[in-house]
Order: sequence, then C-alpha cells, then structure tokens
Amino acid sequence: MKLRESNIQKLDRGVYDVLIIGGGINGAVAAAALSGKGARVALIDQRDFAGFTSQQSSNLAWGGIKYLESHDYALVRKLCLSRNHLIDSYPSRVREIRFLATIDKGFRWSPLFLWAGAWVYWLFGNGFTKIPRLLFKRAISREEPVINTQNAAGGFEYSDAYLHDNDSRFVFQFVRSAMDRGGIAANYVESLGARRDGDLWITQARDVIDGKTFEIRSKVLINATGPFVDEHNRRTGEQTEHRHLFSKGIHLIVPRITPNQRILAFFADDGRLFFVIPMGARTCIGTTDTRVESPFTEVTEEDRQFVLDNINKRLNLQRPLNRADIIAERCGVRPLVVKAKADGSVRDWMQLSRKHEIDVDRAKAHLSIFGGKLTDCVNVGNEVAGIVAELGIELPHRNYKWYGEPHPSVREEYVHQARLMNLDGYTSPESIETLTSRLWRRYDRQALELLADIREDPRQAEVLIKGTDYIRCEIRLAKRQEMIVKLEDFLRRRSKIALVVRREDIRNAEGLLEACEILFGDQAREKFDEYFREPSATRQASAREVESGQAVAGAA
Repeated sequence: MKLRESNIQKLDRGVYDVLIIGGGINGAVAAAALSGKGARVALIDQRDFAGFTSQQSSNLAWGGIKYLESHDYALVRKLCLSRNHLIDSYPSRVREIRFLATIDKGFRWSPLFLWAGAWVYWLFGNGFTKIPRLLFKRAISREEPVINTQNAAGGFEYSDAYLHDNDSRFVFQFVRSAMDRGGIAANYVESLGARRDGDLWITQARDVIDGKTFEIRSKVLINATGPFVDEHNRRTGEQTEHRHLFSKGIHLIVPRITPNQRILAFFADDGRLFFVIPMGARTCIGTTDTRVESPFTEVTEEDRQFVLDNINKRLNLQRPLNRADIIAERCGVRPLVVKAKADGSVRDWMQLSRKHEIDVDRAKAHLSIFGGKLTDCVNVGNEVAGIVAELGIELPHRNYKWYGEPHPSVREEYVHQARLMNLDGYTSPESIETLTSRLWRRYDRQALELLADIREDPRQAEVLIKGTDYIRCEIRLAKRQEMIVKLEDFLRRRSKIALVVRREDIRNAEGLLEACEILFGDQAREKFDEYFREPSATRQASAREVESGQAVAGAA
C-alpha cells in the first residue's frame, strides 16, 4: 500500500497527542520536534507539503541585516545565532555564502557606514562567518565585472547562508524526519474545521484527492497554516493576540549571470533590497516587497518589469535581460505579524520583520503560529515542544535533539561504501564524489539505501531524466518515501527541476515519461498530461507557466 494512503487510514484511529494543520516550515518543524521527543503526532496539509509560502522563499538562511535599520537588534541577534546553528547542524544543506552589496551614489547611507554596520552584524553573529570587507568601485569591477559601477559609490561584502537545494525540499526533510520517528503525515488532506469536545479536539478532515471525509481526534491542536492562520482560527472560533499582514515577493529565474558563487545585493530605485542569487546553472533575481490583501498572488507585468529594469540598470550584460530570458517565476506572500487590534494602516509596514509569534489558548490546548522564516525554524520547533509539554502532553524524550544531519560517522561510512563501489554503469559525466555529495545532501542516511540499489543494479545510477541530475534510484525512492501525488510535487518541490529547466524542455526531456511510470504506474500518462495542461485563464499571466499560479497549491 502506498505510504500516503496508509497514513490517511491511520488518521482516524485512536487519539493523537497533537494534530498539526499545515505542512509548511512551521508545521514541519513542529511535527519533527514533537515526534522526536516522543509525542504521538499527526500532520496534514490541504495541498502538498511546502506547497504555498514555504516554496517561494529566496532560499536564504540569513540573520536579517536589514533589520538593523529598524533597530530590531534583539531579533537580528537571535536570527544570526539561528543561522549559525543551521550551518552547524546541516553542513551539507545550509552553507555560508558571501554577499556583495553595491551602493549607488546618493543612497541614504554611505558604503563606509554600511560596512561598519556589517561589522556590527558580524559581531551579533559571534564572528561565526568570514569578516566583512569594504570594497571600492575599482575592486567591485575587478571581482565582479558583471556589475555596472558607473553610478556606484562603493560597496561591501559580508556573509550569510543559503540552502544548497530548494526550500521546499528542506521543509520536506523535516516531514520525513517526523515520519521516521513515528509521526503520521499526509498531504492533500484539508481541515474543514475543528471543535473542542471535552478534553479533545475533533477535526473534520477531507481527502482532497478522493473526497472522503473523516475525523481526527487530538488532545492539542496546532494551527500552522501560514498565511491562512487567521482564516482557520475563525473556523474554530479562536481569538488571538496577533494576526497577519501580507507582503508579496517575486523572483525571476534566468540563465546564470555570473560564474562566481556569491550573492549580489542592490538597492532598487525605490530603496528596496533585492538580490542576484546563484542557483547552479541559473540565477534567481528578486525580490519585490508589495503589500497585498490576499495570500493568493501572481506575478504581474509590473512586477516583471520592475525586476528587469532594476537589474539591467545595475549589470553589464551583453544585452539586457527580457521576458524571453525568464525560465521560471516564483511568487508568494510573507506573513507579517502584527497585533490583532492594529488598524489597517500599520506604520512603516515595510519595516515589519519576519519574526514569529505563538499564541496559546491554554484552556482549549490550541496553538497558533504566526510569521516565521526558514532561518528560525529550529527555534520554532523547540518552542512548540516546550508549550505542548506545559499543556500536559508527556514527552518521554524531552531532551532528544530532533534536528540536524546524522552523526559524522554515518556520513563517513556512507562515503566509504560509495568509494568501494564499481560504478561502470554510471553514465553521468559527474564524478562519483559529486554524486555521493549530492545524494547525501538530499537524503542523508537514506542515501545508504540508494547505494544498495546501485550495487544490486548499476543502471540505478544512470541519469533518468535527461537535462537534470536525478538518477533512476532517486525516482524509485521518491515513489516509496515521499508521497508524490502529482507530477508537480516532484518537479517543483521534492526537486527543483521546474525552477531551472524551461517548461517545454521538461515536457520533451528524455526519460520523463519513464519517471512518471515509476512514480504513478498506470496513471503515468494522466499525471503527465495533468501537469502540462494549459493553466486556466485566471492563473495565466503570460504564455509560459507562471509559478504564482502554483502558489495556490499549498497551505503553508
């Protein structure tokens, strides 16, 4: 029986200690933390895991240097330490990267002043990263010839961190961790609302795929639905101290702009910060910061033009980037936390931070998680576990470290096994070391299963989908372990293929249909056609698929 169907059958059996609604980063770490500490946990999401806000980030784990300007020093300090902890805990997935910020003449702060601020930022992070550097115009041109320094006053370089793979893959790894420790998780299962009955929460749930409804009983209910927290609280009658405002951000993925593995940072003409972020053979450019009223957003022509105009103005390219260069787009909202009583004209809303708040209804054993970002995810998991324990849920392994990559000895054994293998059947031009590193980064201890598959059949090490780096045994593992319901789940979230390969190239990729046959069996052609069907008019902002349309496919 497929993993998802098996898990759904278990959801209405017995009583769970905790039911978590929403499988974005907040829900995923809450599930991983509580499962690791011994609670009986269920996690549901009405879309795919990380199928909404958590798939639309900049892929950065950063301390929020921009919050220094709003004097939110405590938050910057906390986020810098969280970033450091992620780098330590996930050395293959979260890595330090340099940011080169170029400052235009006439900007509100001089490069020297901002460089001094970068030193403050470095100190807030306990000097964990490489030291900042002040760069004059000539040095910027020498190190990054792609930058147009004609109007530059200078710049500076500092460090933060980035996710080597995509954000949604990072989120799913927490979901997988929760399941490995006894948690029950299911995607495409929506909450229709919940009520408190005595000492239990009874949540009405519906399998989005087949329409069947059932009840889930739990002692504690956690609302981790990201930008939909307020909506779900209205369904359950919860009154909270906080609520959300929404800021829309977009990214454009284009061919690689610079071969250097660093992030280029600029301030747009209106003062907003935006980045040029390396993504393998591609570059991700963004983001905007536009207040919106609804979580459902799309990339507009104005958004595209804003990003293209600002980046073309600041780069020396053989020709300006235009719409034809856009390979994919990302669009999502940032859920920003404000007091529930704050009026609609919140002062300086663009200065609102990505901090998180957890509102607790102790009488009803209900938690609402507001805001948050990838950088702070471990803190969210630990805070949720502490609150749940205070509500009377026994955590038999309360001191268990529920996050992080396996002990180095596990990786050493994995690398040793890989080096001893005969990979005559491996046809990718990549080296075995690169393959080994990539598999560990994506699957950690499960990578040992992949080596076993390759030893049994060397063809499993062949690249299956041409034009990507995904090998045959990875697709088989995805079928067994990763609850892929739609082709989009694999192409957009378990992998980042849809972000770095043009849609038409994906459609024509040799091996894609075979991958569909592995993932979906007799439904392969149906799932293939479903993915490549033209988007509806309401979701189509251009001839190419717009990633913002995909944003309605997840809850957190």
